[in-house]
This record gives sequence, structure tokens and C-alpha cells, in this order.
Amino acid sequence: MPNIRPLSSELQEIAKKELGEDPNRVEKDLEHIKEWLKKQPHLKTRTDDQFLIAFLRGCKFSLERTKEKLDMFYTMRTALPEYFSKRDPMDPEIQEVLKLGLLVPLPVLDGQGRRVLLQRMGGYDPAKISVQAIVQSNFLFWDIMMQEDDAGMVKGYVGFSDMKGATVAHAMQFTPSMMRKTMTCFNIHMHGGNLESIYEHIPKSVLPKDYGGDGPSLDELASDWKKKVESYRDYFLEDSKYCSNEKKRPGKPKSSEDLFGLEGSFRQLTFD
Repeated sequence: MPNIRPLSSELQEIAKKELGEDPNRVEKDLEHIKEWLKKQPHLKTRTDDQFLIAFLRGCKFSLERTKEKLDMFYTMRTALPEYFSKRDPMDPEIQEVLKLGLLVPLPVLDGQGRRVLLQRMGGYDPAKISVQAIVQSNFLFWDIMMQEDDAGMVKGYVGFSDMKGATVAHAMQFTPSMMRKTMTCFNIHMHGGNLESIYEHIPKSVLPKDYGGDGPSLDELASDWKKKVESYRDYFLEDSKYCSNEKKRPGKPKSSEDLFGLEGSFRQLTFD
């Protein structure tokens, strides 16, 4: 039997209808992906069931799409060492990001059963914290979500971005390309300072006290999330050994232009 955390009956039904998840086929699908990974000389990857099921669900159980996504997942991690080479939650700069609670999951799901993610874009001093450290911390965040958050993996996420305190100095840390790609990924509702309009999309029962909600304060959320990330330290330190070795890829290795387009052709990529 696969070593996967059981879904609630509600999530299982949604996964069946919307993702094509068949409990009777999950074990075979996982074995198929594991066998494929063994035959990829350029990939050194995790193969635990809970990790792989997140990819299958994210690809609606298309085996070929899952293979493509796994390949790209590790290819990008090798191609972007500035984001993925530093994976120690106890690193001083990452510790500073975690203390601030710039990105935290809210403990209560919204009215549609989705996880709400709170991001405070202006909640740090750009003179003291680099955008690189923030991105590094955010990827630690997403790895934990993949491992633990069944609601998010099945039903998706709602992003809630607080822009209070954001300045030109914050914006200058992001390239136009980064901003364009980020904005493309989200369906954006702008609320200004009107909290009442936010409650139309995210109930008070979900939001922190700082936003007039019934949930824990931002300080409590940041503290809890910091402890959670730190508890994954061994996982993240081990994770650094998983990668793609383009020298061993069958056929044509992935180049910077393949991954990042013309803009990326000016980047020197090194694959060990």
C-alpha cells in the first residue's frame, strides 16, 4: 500500500471528480512514476509517495505530464542555485525572513475549503533583507505545503497580499520580467483600505486579528510558521542533494535559453 496520508471523505470525492484520482489506481500510478525515474540518468530525486502524489494531483493524474513536471522541477532547481542552494532554515538571513512572517498559511480554510496564503509585500526593510532570501524562504514554504497541505493540493490556494509599507525600494528589487510573470499567475482583486470589501472574498473567520478577523495575530502566525519551517531542517538539508545533471540527460541538455528564453541566454548556467 502506498505511504500516503488519507484524504478526508470530502477531499477524496473532490479529488476523484476534479483531479481524476482513483484510489484503486494510485499505487500503480506511483510505481509507474518511480520506475520511470529510475531510468532517467540525469535525475536524482525524491521518490517517497507523499512527495510524488502531489505531482500526480497537480497534473490531474496524467502520467506524462507528471514526468514532465518532475523533470522541470529538478532542472529548475539546479539551474537556479541562487534560490535553491541555500536550504537551511537556520541561515541568519532566512531566519530574519521567517521572523517577519512575510508569507504564512492561514489555519482556517475559506468558505470554499481552500487554503488562504497571506503575503505582506511591504513587511520588510529592503536595505537589510534581499529579495533572494525572500524567494529562498518562499520555496521552503511551498515544499512544506506540498508535503502537508491536502486542502491546497486538492482544492488550490487563495492569495491575500497586503501591500502596506511597500515602497519604490521594494519594487526596485524585482525585475520587470519577474513582476510580469508573477502578475500573470494570479487573478487580482484590489481593495485599497476597504476591509469590508475583503470580507466579501475572505470571511472574517479566516483572517488574522490584524485585519479585523477572528484568527490568530500576525505575530502568532509568524512564530508558529517559523517553528514549522525549522522542524523541517533535516528534510531541507537532505533535499540539497537532489538535482538534475544536464551532462547526463539523454538527448540535448536543457540550456538557459530553453529554460528562460532570450532573457535567460545572458545567464551563465553551471551544472555539476
